[in-house]
Amino acid sequence: MMSFAATLRMAFQELRRNLMRSALTTLGIVIGIAAVIALVTLGQGATASITNEISSLGRNLIIVAPGNAGKGGPPQAAPPFKLADVRIIERDVPDVLAVAAVSTAAAPVVLGSASWATTAIGTDANYLAVREWALSAGRPFDDGELRSGRSVCVIGQTVVREIFGAQDPIGAPLRIAGFPCTVIGTLTAKGRSILGTDQDDLVMMPLKTFQRRVSGSQDVSLIMISAASAEATPKVKTDIQAILRERRHITANKTDDFQVNDVSEIAKIIGGVTVILTAFLGAIAAISLLVGGIGIMNIMLVAVTERTREIGIRLAIGALEREVLAQFLSEAVLLSLFGGMIGVVLGLTLSAVGTQLLGLPLLIDPGVVVLATLFSGLVGIVFGFFPARRAARLDPIDALRHE
Repeated sequence: MMSFAATLRMAFQELRRNLMRSALTTLGIVIGIAAVIALVTLGQGATASITNEISSLGRNLIIVAPGNAGKGGPPQAAPPFKLADVRIIERDVPDVLAVAAVSTAAAPVVLGSASWATTAIGTDANYLAVREWALSAGRPFDDGELRSGRSVCVIGQTVVREIFGAQDPIGAPLRIAGFPCTVIGTLTAKGRSILGTDQDDLVMMPLKTFQRRVSGSQDVSLIMISAASAEATPKVKTDIQAILRERRHITANKTDDFQVNDVSEIAKIIGGVTVILTAFLGAIAAISLLVGGIGIMNIMLVAVTERTREIGIRLAIGALEREVLAQFLSEAVLLSLFGGMIGVVLGLTLSAVGTQLLGLPLLIDPGVVVLATLFSGLVGIVFGFFPARRAARLDPIDALRHE
C-alpha cells in the first residue's frame, strides 16, 4: 500500500511536469482569495476609521436638537431651546457629566487684509469637556468672561492657518461678524468629521457674546450632553425626553418636536452598514473561488483523460482504487492550496497598498487569513473529488486499450 508521503511526492511530480498549466489553473483561486482578504481588510479599516471619527465628537455624547423629521415627511420646524432648558437638564438629570448650550451661525472673520468665512459657535465652559477637545495654546473662557459676555474667542486650526499663517494668534484682535474680539486660545486639530465637514473651521465665543453680537436672540440651537457611561446613556436620554416634553407642553397624544440622538447609536448603525457592505463585497469576491474550483475540476478531468493508460497500468499491477483516488485528489488539493497561499500574499499586499492610498488603518484579521487558506483547500477537495473518483473507477482493461 502506498504511503501518504509517497502519494504527495507523486502529486508534486505531476504538477511540476505541467508547471505552466498548474500555474494558470490556480489563477482563479489566487484572485478569489486575494480579493476576499483585501476587501475584508479594507472594510475593517473603514469601520475602524468611521468609529474613530464618531468617537472624536465626544464619548457618550447625546445631542438634543429642535425639530423632528416626522413620519416619512420633510423635517418639521420647532421652537429653539432656551438656556433655562439647559440648566434644568443639568440640575435634574442624573448620570450626566456635563451639559453645554450651543448656538451656531455663519460669520466672516477678518484680520487686516486677511478674511475667512467660518462658523461662529456660542457656548459655555462645558463645551470643551463634552466634545473632549483640548486647547493647543492659550486658555479657555473664565467665569467672568462667560457671565459678562466679553468679546473673547477660541479659534480652530483652520482659522489659524487661513488668517494667521505662521504667526501666533494669542492676543490678536479679530473682527467676527463686524465686532472686535480678542483671541485667547486655539483648539487642537480634529480633522474632518464623518460627514466630510471641517471640524477645525470654527470660532468659539461665550454664549452671551454670541447672542448679543451675532444672533441677536436668546435662542439655543443645540444641547450637548456627556453621559457618565455608555450603560447610563439610554436612561439619560429618557429623562431628557421627559423633561423637554413637559417644558414644551407636549401632550401624550403628540410626538416630540425635538430629537435626542445618541452618537454611539449612530456609530453602531454606520458600523453595521459597513459590515454588511464588506460581507456583500466579500461574497462577490468569493464567486471567483467558485470559478477557480471549476477550473481545477476541468483541468483534473483533462489530466485523467491524458493519463488513462498510466492509471490502467497502475491498477493492473495491483494499485488500489483508493490509492488512485488519493493521488488525483492530492493533486487537486495541492493546486488549490498553492493558489490560496499566493492569494493570501497578494491580498495582504493589496490591503497594505489600499489602506495607504485611502488613509485607513491596516487591520489584518488572522482568522480571515487562516479561514481563506483552509477554504482554498476545501475548494480543492470538493472540485477535485469527481475527477479523482472517475480515475479510480476506470476499468484496467479499458484503460490499457485507451489510445
